[in-house]
Amino acid sequence: MNDSGQGFRPVQRLFDIANAVRAAPDLPRGALAELLAHHGEDARDLTATAFSARDADELRTAVVRITGVLTETDPDRAAEELNALLAAHAGPPRLSRHDGHPWHLHVGRGDDAGWADWFLAAGALALAQVLTEHGRITWGECASARCATLYPGTGPGSAQRYCSATCASRERVAAHRLRAKG
Repeated sequence: MNDSGQGFRPVQRLFDIANAVRAAPDLPRGALAELLAHHGEDARDLTATAFSARDADELRTAVVRITGVLTETDPDRAAEELNALLAAHAGPPRLSRHDGHPWHLHVGRGDDAGWADWFLAAGALALAQVLTEHGRITWGECASARCATLYPGTGPGSAQRYCSATCASRERVAAHRLRAKG
């Protein structure tokens, strides 16, 4: 569950949901609801009525749409895609504090907007904040040939190429073995 002392972590939520859907394109509604609950969504908003099978389908489609930005390497193209997502799915920004959560920014089109619009608006805003804060894309897709995990990046410093130290190590060892063999 979301730690209210730390606020929302929309970037991590975006990547967790995107990776789950990429790993299992037909991820069940219940599993999506669990992921959303893990990231602070209220259980009352995740019932089968409030978050229906159709909502889950639309959310999975939204993940496919935003994956184009998550795999983009050019910051200018990423900015264009983020602007398009914000124009299509976001409303005016507003500060909100509800259900015991700290103040946070909402850009959804209102309480009647669907889960897919909410996900695309919130995800685009989160990525736009990262891009403007660091002046470059910090996120990406793991460079390991055996992995397709999306990662949010670490921010300043060298650009990250792998989703984890495990993947980076595996690739270094494979490259070393290939050099030693040749």
